[in-house]
Amino acid sequence: KQWPPNATCENVRLVVVPMEISHEDFVMFIDRALDGMLRIVEELGDERANMRPDLPGANSPYAILTHCVGVCHYWIGTLLGKREVFRDRDSEFIASGSVVELREKVVELKAKLPADIKQVQGEKTLASAPNSMYNPLRGTDRGDWREGTALIHAYEELAQHHGQMEITRDLLMGSQGGAT
Repeated sequence: KQWPPNATCENVRLVVVPMEISHEDFVMFIDRALDGMLRIVEELGDERANMRPDLPGANSPYAILTHCVGVCHYWIGTLLGKREVFRDRDSEFIASGSVVELREKVVELKAKLPADIKQVQGEKTLASAPNSMYNPLRGTDRGDWREGTALIHAYEELAQHHGQMEITRDLLMGSQGGAT
């Protein structure tokens, strides 16, 4: 059955409705990912949170969460919130410290995120392009980054690393050690 009646290719228009998510809903999912990773680090405690599984290129849970804090500060805080944040990405992967210190960094970050995304308009082009070192779309013909793309990328990173941390925790809990 044809709908609408008498429709032809010539008289039917495709209407594109932009996808939307509220700022509050987005922050809720970012918070859930950060809270889940923080729970893992707290469960492991200072010693194990700073261990790496005995696998090539593996990172400690502490380093993974430090990296995720850096990801959010850069992609959400700097590119969207216009905050100046110094980031040493390479150091994120070798970071170590206490669970208490890392919890403070996560709490501080989470307090800043709502203000960082308050003015975000998903389809708006980013005011400045991402650093080419961090740009996962480099070498593609994707075009300009939009604010919504930066938000989704930040969440993509957190979701991936949350899963990585769950596996890392399981490996560390299954053994008494790991590479340090």
